[in-house]
Amino acid sequence: MSTASAAPSPQAVTLREMRWWDIEPVLGLEAELFPEDAWSAGMFWSELAHARGPAATRRYLVAEEPGGALVGYGGLAAAGGTGDIQTIGVLPGHRGTGLGSRLLSALLRAATDFECGEVLLEVRVDNAPAQRLYERFGFVPVGLRRGYYQPAGVDALVMRLADPATYAAHPGTLPETPLPHTHQGSNWHG
Repeated sequence: MSTASAAPSPQAVTLREMRWWDIEPVLGLEAELFPEDAWSAGMFWSELAHARGPAATRRYLVAEEPGGALVGYGGLAAAGGTGDIQTIGVLPGHRGTGLGSRLLSALLRAATDFECGEVLLEVRVDNAPAQRLYERFGFVPVGLRRGYYQPAGVDALVMRLADPATYAAHPGTLPETPLPHTHQGSNWHG
């Protein structure tokens, strides 16, 4: 069940920091987008607890239509100079509008704010559109986690981006040729 009708122009959808009052509507999106392995309210509460104050290690964003409906979200965790894209979700009616790219760009800017030298993520091996998005931003496959997504037992492709600052700009300003990268590890929900 979608919380939005026709997709407005990508510029009409604003990105802002996720707050505690966004958890309930994000859980609705989560159940729609990731029905087999949706995050719980407790997981979001825990992530947001690490997103505030001078020792923050998380950045979570929501994508909001002018009327206030949430149509997407994303999150990043940072530790030891490495960023992990934890989740990105965009309602089907907003896919192909550039919203996923905007969320990813904002999370990469957060990674540079956290002084991360690399960003990792995991993506379902059967999610080719998401993999293409990440490749456009310079992510390269570096490993496979068998049976990672439960209960379906779907494998996760581990992807890595070196130098997120290079790719933190809007997709229209991405470098023509991504730089070579290697490494493993991440926590990704998508």
